[in-house]
Amino acid sequence: MIRIIALANQKGGVGKTTTAINLSAALQNAGKKVLLVDADPQGNATSGCGVDKEQLTLSLYDVLFKEQKVTAAIVTTEHGFDLLPAKIDLAGAEIELVTLFSREARLHRALQVIEKNYDYIIIDCPPSLGLLTINALTAAQSVLIPLQCEFFALEGMTQMINTIELVRSNLNEKLVLDGLLMTMYDKRTNLSQQAVEEVKKVFPDKLLSSIVPRNVKLGEAPSYGQTIDEYEPSSKGALAYKSLAQELQQKYEGSKA
Repeated sequence: MIRIIALANQKGGVGKTTTAINLSAALQNAGKKVLLVDADPQGNATSGCGVDKEQLTLSLYDVLFKEQKVTAAIVTTEHGFDLLPAKIDLAGAEIELVTLFSREARLHRALQVIEKNYDYIIIDCPPSLGLLTINALTAAQSVLIPLQCEFFALEGMTQMINTIELVRSNLNEKLVLDGLLMTMYDKRTNLSQQAVEEVKKVFPDKLLSSIVPRNVKLGEAPSYGQTIDEYEPSSKGALAYKSLAQELQQKYEGSKA
């Protein structure tokens, strides 16, 4: 049974792309067939997977706006999972989408063609609540929100929740907020612990038990085009994403696998 998960947060710098890449890799390592969709015009997930954006013939932009087949744009990464990449041409998508028919469902229609080929599709959203994120939420079944362990962790969450509710009411009745993932946790600081407690207090049934620590290796891995499991498999970051993959598998499949 396919599970399509949108990683979304209108705030940047919360570990969204790092999570998208390493969650995809962890699920792939668990024997699942995974597609990572880079829906962020910055294309960080694409380059973080070791894919040279300048060498790409097709990307998500061509699928959304030029009616190119999604299968033609997908590339298989060195990590084993597939990638629907993004290039800078996606930057104008917000404006171009405005005038298009059924503008919110373009990604949904594209993924419908190939979803039977995968166990999980992970969508890395841009740090905004514009039409690209709306497309991702319309295509997804679940939303996973990474939150940095900081004082303002919950800032903007009301707007995020309202957006999810609007999409569920008008575009995608299957969409649910499935989890909040705390990232950049530093056990040495009271601030990190207080941030986790605050989120747990406000969203007691949504906070995932897996927590991603602040880890230098997580920041270094993308510069080598590697996942954290390839770069430093024994690191706390690698163990955290393996734990996250197991937690989600148990949630969706009923087993830790």
